[in-house]
Amino acid sequence: MGERVLVALSGGVDSSYTAKLLKEEGYDIVGVYMKFHPNEEYHRRNIENIEKVARYLQIPYHVLDRTQEFRERVYRPFVEGYIGGSTPNPCALCNRVMKFNELINFADQLGIERVATGHYARTDGTFLYEARDKGKDQSYFLFNLKPQFLPRILFPLGERLKEEIKREAMEIELLRSIAQQKESSEICFVEHSYIDLLREHTDVDMPGEVVDTRGRVIGEHKGYMHYTIGKRKGFRVFKARHPHYVLDIIPQLNRIVVGPKEQLERRRILLKGLNMFVEEEKLECEVKIRYRTHKVPATVRIDGDVAVVQVLEPVYGVARGQACVFYQGERVLGGGWIV
Repeated sequence: MGERVLVALSGGVDSSYTAKLLKEEGYDIVGVYMKFHPNEEYHRRNIENIEKVARYLQIPYHVLDRTQEFRERVYRPFVEGYIGGSTPNPCALCNRVMKFNELINFADQLGIERVATGHYARTDGTFLYEARDKGKDQSYFLFNLKPQFLPRILFPLGERLKEEIKREAMEIELLRSIAQQKESSEICFVEHSYIDLLREHTDVDMPGEVVDTRGRVIGEHKGYMHYTIGKRKGFRVFKARHPHYVLDIIPQLNRIVVGPKEQLERRRILLKGLNMFVEEEKLECEVKIRYRTHKVPATVRIDGDVAVVQVLEPVYGVARGQACVFYQGERVLGGGWIV
C-alpha cells in the first residue's frame, strides 16, 4: 500500500477524478464528504455520486456533518457582511476556516498526513501557484490558506486542463453521469439568489435614496442590499444623461452613491486581515481585486496585518469584503480583505 491520502469528495467530476488520479499513482485513498449546509436533497445527490466513485475505485469514504460550524464561521459572516454594506467572498473564507481546516483536522484524527482536493491550483509546499488551466484557476480563492497547511496538500488537477478531465471521465461508465451533470459556479449555500437568502434574515426591500458624490438626492433604489460596487442597473436616476454606477453603499442611511464610470476608478486600496507566504514589508507585484478581473501591477506596503496597495493602472469595482490577492508571475505571495 502507498501513502494514505484523505481526499475531499464533493460529488462532482473534479474531486472524483482527483481520487482516480491519486489511486492510479499508488496512493492509499480515503474519501470524505463534508456537509456544510442543511439542504439534504443536495447532499443526497452528492453522496450517491460519491458511492459510485468509491465503488469504482474500491475506496472507503466518510461523511462529516459540519453544518453548525459552517453556519457560525461562513454563513453568518456572509449575511452580516451584506447587512453591513460590504460584498462578502464566502468561498475564500470557507477555504481557510472550514474546508481545509476540517479536512486536515479529520486527517489528523485518522492518522493521515496528506490531503487532496479537486481545486485547480498548484503548490510546492511553500507557495501556491496558478493552475495550468487559466480559465479554471482557483488560486485567488485559496490565498487565505494557512501557510502551515501547504506542505500537506496535494492539488492533482493543477497541471490538468478541465476539458481533458471531462473527456476522460466520459469514457468511464461509472463516472459518465457525474461528468455530464451541470456544474455549479455559484455559492454552494445560495439556491436561487443571495437576495432571496438575505430575505430569510432581514428586510432587504427598503426603498431609499440614490445620491451623487456631493450627497445630493438624484434618484431612488429598492434597498441597499440589492447592490454591489460597480452595478449600473436596478436603481432609478431622475435625470440621467449617462450611465450611473454604484460607487459606495451607506447602510446606516439606506443610501447608495452613484456616478459615472470614471468615478469608480481606484488607484489606492486598503487591506486588513492579511495572509502572507512571504515576509517582505514592500512588494512589487501584480494584484487581483476580484476573481474574474485581470491582474494589474502594483506596489504593496505592509505593516503588520494591514496593507496599502498602490495600483499602477486604474481598477474599477473595488468592493469592501472582497479579496485582493498578490501575485508574482504565477506564484501567490499572499493577500488580504478590502476595507
